[in-house]
Amino acid sequence: MDDPAEVPGRRRPERRRRAAVTALVRAVLIAAGLVTVYYVLPLDGRGTNGDSVLLACGLLLVVVVFWWEVRAIVTSPYPRLKAVEALATTLALFLLLFAGAYFLLEHTTPGSFSEPLTKTDSLYFTLTTFTTVGYGDITARSQTGRVLTMIQMAGGLLLVGVAARVLAGAVQAGLRRQGREPSDDFPSRPER
Repeated sequence: MDDPAEVPGRRRPERRRRAAVTALVRAVLIAAGLVTVYYVLPLDGRGTNGDSVLLACGLLLVVVVFWWEVRAIVTSPYPRLKAVEALATTLALFLLLFAGAYFLLEHTTPGSFSEPLTKTDSLYFTLTTFTTVGYGDITARSQTGRVLTMIQMAGGLLLVGVAARVLAGAVQAGLRRQGREPSDDFPSRPER
């Protein structure tokens, strides 16, 4: 019993800390990987019909990834940590999908925005739209650009509102499945 790992009650906090670090690292790596893919993908030379199909398939992929993550939360030993990872993955995928769509729109229909968009400009416009900051330096000029921006706004509201509620429900289901109360996962009060 001289080993601190063998002290009763000592291993669980260590496992939680390790799981928290792992979940954080995994979320950062997934987001970084998605951003890398966004910048590496050759997103030019497509027609507008293909862009619509690509956006629809991308949105379907976001929904599939989200539901897959919800199922993983329910079976995870640390559902709250898995929910953070799921939200990071889904959010990054959603935002990068729209950044790619804006980039493609500007390159297939020049003048759709107030200035030509690079991939970084497209990501910047996506983030300012999602966060509702809207600096105004880049605006959608074409009807297609405005519709796409409205779709992103509505999708962002759904992602924040509905998805957050679904993730919270999955966390509760995961905790119930384990026979634990929410306070067992992360105590709201310091343990004595």
